[in-house]
Amino acid sequence: MTAETFQAALPHLFGHEGGYADHPSDPGGATKYGITRATLSSWRGRTVTKTDVRRLTRDEAGAIYKARYWDGVRADDLPAGVDYCVFDAAVNSGPGRAAKWLQAAVRVAQDGAVGPVTLAAAGRRDPKDLIDDICDVRLAFLRGLGTWSVFGRGWERRVGDVRRVARAMAGEAGGQESPPLNPEPPPPVPPLSSQPPTGGLWAAVATLLRAVLTGGRR
Repeated sequence: MTAETFQAALPHLFGHEGGYADHPSDPGGATKYGITRATLSSWRGRTVTKTDVRRLTRDEAGAIYKARYWDGVRADDLPAGVDYCVFDAAVNSGPGRAAKWLQAAVRVAQDGAVGPVTLAAAGRRDPKDLIDDICDVRLAFLRGLGTWSVFGRGWERRVGDVRRVARAMAGEAGGQESPPLNPEPPPPVPPLSSQPPTGGLWAAVATLLRAVLTGGRR
């Protein structure tokens, strides 16, 4: 929601992305801090090598995160907590895909671009509920990928952590939790005649209540 939120999100993101990796099953190839070789080449305006990827600094990665991913999903315009949730998804799976997960969660057209309609729909939702929905949509998509057997446990752990941290961020921004706008009515109290028979004090209380409610009539 603000630059402060972006800075608060960075340690969590770096923790998930880790350092340099070049897993043969990862279609992104050589990657560091979640920044692929293709992304770094685009950022620098020239083709980079695996060595360039390996030497990528946190400062440059942070600048890429902000310009390509945070701004790419308009995180500054999203509610606190939701911003981090969508941002992490953008770094992990691309801004377009993250935008579609958000749009699926708020039930608007999934065009992969966060615009006024998406932002308005997100603003009408309870942030914590929206975070849960985004994470559920994200996990459902990831489970359908052919690489789930390789990366699934890590993805599931990551989404679970994002859910927890994002909900905490939403709670801090909102202060103490407020009751829902349309709280569910309490469950109905069974009539006295349907209560199981009990003796002693409770029988006397039941008799007294029945007399009060019926005006002494039987």
